Amino acid sequence: MVVEVDPRISYIFPTHYLPNMIELERISTLDHPELRPYRTLRRAVEHINQGIFIAEGEKVVRRFLESDLAVVSLLLTEEWFQRFEGILSARKEGHIEVFIGDKRLLETIVGFQLHQGIMAVGKVPGPYPLTDIIMKKPSSHFLVAVESIANSENLGVIVRNCVAFGVDGLLVGETSSSPYLRRAVRMSMGTVFRLPVIHVQNLASTLRKLAEDHGMGTIAAHPHPEGLSANAVDYSGSICLVFGSEGSGISPEVLQSCQQTVAIPMTVGTDSLNVASASAILLYEARRLGKSTPQSGRAYNSLGEHRT
Repeated sequence: MVVEVDPRISYIFPTHYLPNMIELERISTLDHPELRPYRTLRRAVEHINQGIFIAEGEKVVRRFLESDLAVVSLLLTEEWFQRFEGILSARKEGHIEVFIGDKRLLETIVGFQLHQGIMAVGKVPGPYPLTDIIMKKPSSHFLVAVESIANSENLGVIVRNCVAFGVDGLLVGETSSSPYLRRAVRMSMGTVFRLPVIHVQNLASTLRKLAEDHGMGTIAAHPHPEGLSANAVDYSGSICLVFGSEGSGISPEVLQSCQQTVAIPMTVGTDSLNVASASAILLYEARRLGKSTPQSGRAYNSLGEHRT
């Protein structure tokens, strides 16, 4: 149900009467307190500290609204609202604030070419226990861990690659940035809303526990002389691929917690790849050589969905 609100009047709606209510407010200024997250798009860390994230652009917002993550508000043009009213009405929240502004007003918000006049604020999901992923699947598990990934755009692409190749969950180490930062969400194309994210306080300890308690093979993406080539690793069974930062790579402590290292063969003179590019190659190899899928042998698009 859509209720258009006059900000000059107070309304009281019985909650038993409205299973889903969209509170619609047309705005001519961005000075409303509720619009602060949209005015501070460049303060992504501040948003994470507040437990919220920003989704921007048609595809990302649509995937957000199709997910189970909690919606706080939307800011969009009248044209976008007409296209999204149906999906908004299907949400389970009892109350969603929707602000409609003129295109010229929304153009004053940084990055209009990226957000296209449609944005949403969501709540960062609470802690996801690693044991939930382990217990959810009786068969082998496919995990990815990241350490010291500070570049949120790289992290967003890694998330997208994880979803594309059927990773069960992403372990985010204590020194990595959040995959819910605005640029990470955007670069993931909204696939972060489909991937369980587990923040760990001590990645090295967590990797050792996975190996000792759950028999998981821990494999570090690291150009070590004694490391195996990407096409020579045994990816069968439960595995966790570990990726580090481009600058310093994987720390010695985390490296020592991994059972083996893997490297991508490259021509002489090239010592490494962008970590997002490397993750795509290794995840593809893991999927091709050892991780079967329910739809094995079919073609998939860039989001890991079946392509007809």
